[in-house]
Amino acid sequence: MESEDNVLESLLEEIKNVMRRFPQALEQRSAEIQAAGKDPDAAAKLRGGADAMKDSGNIYVSWAKHYVSLASGNTDASSDEDETEDFDV
Repeated sequence: MESEDNVLESLLEEIKNVMRRFPQALEQRSAEIQAAGKDPDAAAKLRGGADAMKDSGNIYVSWAKHYVSLASGNTDASSDEDETEDFDV
């Protein structure tokens, strides 16, 4: 079971990392489009998408933490205990 716990913890860290980086990449691309004087509507949509991805990322990471906790034997795990801090990205 130790090995499975390590795999889940490792995957959880990957999820957290990607969910932090993805909105940043959207914001970066938005800035590039805006700086190049290209489609301002697309740039605005990407900024909005970055905000949406931050919010949904927090939800998905919270649930992932919850399931990792359950998988490691914490049968008392509840979503209230697994509140995920905002990524602040």
